[in-house]
Amino acid sequence: MSDGETDPEADEQLAARCAAGDRAAADDLARRHLPQIGRLVRRYVKTEDAEDVAQRAMMRALENIASFRGDSAFRSWLHRIAVNTALNHTRGAPRERAHRTIDEADLITDTLGTARLVARETKSKLLVALADLPPKQRGSVEMRLFEDRSFREIGEALGTSEDSAKANFHHGMKRLREVLVGST
Repeated sequence: MSDGETDPEADEQLAARCAAGDRAAADDLARRHLPQIGRLVRRYVKTEDAEDVAQRAMMRALENIASFRGDSAFRSWLHRIAVNTALNHTRGAPRERAHRTIDEADLITDTLGTARLVARETKSKLLVALADLPPKQRGSVEMRLFEDRSFREIGEALGTSEDSAKANFHHGMKRLREVLVGST
C-alpha cells in the first residue's frame, strides 16, 4: 500500500467490529483514516478549524458506523461524511479565499526566477479559482487531481452518481481553464 492508502477489506472488518462495540477497532479506524480526513477537510475549512472538523467527522462516522452497509468502500463513506461535515461547518461562515497552500500546486513552479513569479501568480489564481468553485465541482476536481480518485469513488464521497462526478469535474476544470487562460 502506498502512503495514505488503507486496505478496504481490513477497513470493512474493523467497521463491523466497531459496529459490534469493539472500541479497539474504532481506535484503529481513527488512527488509519484521521490523517487523510484532516487533509481532505483542510481543502474546505480554515486551517485553524481543520483539526476540529476532521475529528468531528471521524466521531460522527464512528457514532453512525452501524449505518455503513458496505455499498461503497469504507473510505468513500467516511470521505462523504467528512466533506458534509466540512461543508456544514462553512455554511454561514465567511468564505475562505484560498491563499492556502496545496503542495500539489507547487508542481507548477520551476527553477527560473521569472518563471517562479509567473508560477506563483498562476498558483495564487488557481487556488482562488478552486475556492470559488461550487463545493461539488471543487471536491471533484481536488479528489481527481490531488488524490487520483476514480469518478466512482468521487461520486460516493460526494453523495452523487459517477456521471455527476464526471460532470462536476468537467465543469470545474472548464471554469479553472477560463480563469487561468483568460488571465494570461
